[in-house]
Amino acid sequence: MSHSRRISTIAGVAALLLAATACSGLGRSTVGMLRFRGHDSPIELSYSNTLVTGCHKIALPRGATHVENNTLVDIVLYRTENCGKVDKADGIYVATTLSNVTAPRTLSWRSFRVIH
Repeated sequence: MSHSRRISTIAGVAALLLAATACSGLGRSTVGMLRFRGHDSPIELSYSNTLVTGCHKIALPRGATHVENNTLVDIVLYRTENCGKVDKADGIYVATTLSNVTAPRTLSWRSFRVIH
């Protein structure tokens, strides 16, 4: 095997390994705290180190009406338990270090997805 062919092979393998590890989100999690609270409820639910993949159900019986995103990533809130659409409406985007409060007489947030 010639010297230039060997270097090309090593460079190709290194590029493939780098691409495979850069695209993998299986073990990554959020940094910081997500806080959820129901309307006029003293109970606050917090999530930390949430996986960045998949849909996450908000474990409050009536859902959340107040959300604080104190993580280093953005999230999308959904009114369904499976991050689905309601009446053709997409979820609500909440950027890092921001919060959101639902309007009176609207459905509460039931799930969220991390944007990574």
